[in-house]
Amino acid sequence: MRLHRLIAILLLIESRGKMKANELAEALETSVRSIYRDIDVLAESGIPMVTTPGPGGGISLMEGYTVNLQKLHGEEVINLYLTGMGIPFDAQTESGLKLKNALLKLENTLPAAYQEDIRKAKTRFYYDNAPWWEERAELPCLEQLRSAVWRCRMIRIQYRKVNGELTSRILHPYGMIVKQGEWYLAAYCEAAEELRTFKCERIAAIESMDGQYTVPADFSLEEYWLRGNDVFKQTCRQDEFYPVVVRTVKERQQGLRQYEIVEVKGTGEHLEFTLNLYSYESACRKVMNLLDETEIMQPPEIRNYIKEQLLILQKVYV
Repeated sequence: MRLHRLIAILLLIESRGKMKANELAEALETSVRSIYRDIDVLAESGIPMVTTPGPGGGISLMEGYTVNLQKLHGEEVINLYLTGMGIPFDAQTESGLKLKNALLKLENTLPAAYQEDIRKAKTRFYYDNAPWWEERAELPCLEQLRSAVWRCRMIRIQYRKVNGELTSRILHPYGMIVKQGEWYLAAYCEAAEELRTFKCERIAAIESMDGQYTVPADFSLEEYWLRGNDVFKQTCRQDEFYPVVVRTVKERQQGLRQYEIVEVKGTGEHLEFTLNLYSYESACRKVMNLLDETEIMQPPEIRNYIKEQLLILQKVYV
């Protein structure tokens, strides 16, 4: 992600004129030492960086120099920011294309030596965020949701409950959260008359509505999410609870940390973990990936599913 950090430093300094190293470090969630190293890289690539000591000092660009920030549209900068946070974009979507165009505009303004580094990085590194054993959930309404959040537009959604029932809701989107590749929408629900969290993969359809709203000035998306984590987890456990018990040796337990662990019991050299895999269908998609390091103990229907899959594989490979 260093490329995005270097670009972000240029964007921040050009937009604000001058910034201190500690301000840049705080804004980009890195160390002051890393900021100074990045400034050195930018200077060595030919970008005229000026460092002024003292209380009124800071880091700035040489007077008259620009990285052509004016060529970027507002949404392009937002997409740069989101991908810098590690939020992936599909190159075939509208947001993905805007991101690609924004990066091209910025790359073309950098010195030739630095452009060569970018071209080299593109040929040496490839980022694939798709899981091995499970297809990432389809999010057909993601682009419309992002637009509604950004523009503060009211929406009507068709939301699928855990039991498959579709409900219609009118929402005022306040923000979106990405956790371990899953998208959530924080929105005021008119029917419930309160702020709710919705899983984006369950939004089957979305319709923009006339009228806008104002997000309360004291609302913090981060605080709302962190404050509601325990409640949200408990709700998920009640609505989407499907316990699967696995046994593994203590040395191999680290691989289970990516799952929602409900309970851990020690049995000699082994540990038994109860994992919440949410539903029978979800468990079937995930358990085969657990067989290398664990034995599936419960429930019986999952053990039977594994036996059936192994018989199919045996017929193919024996």
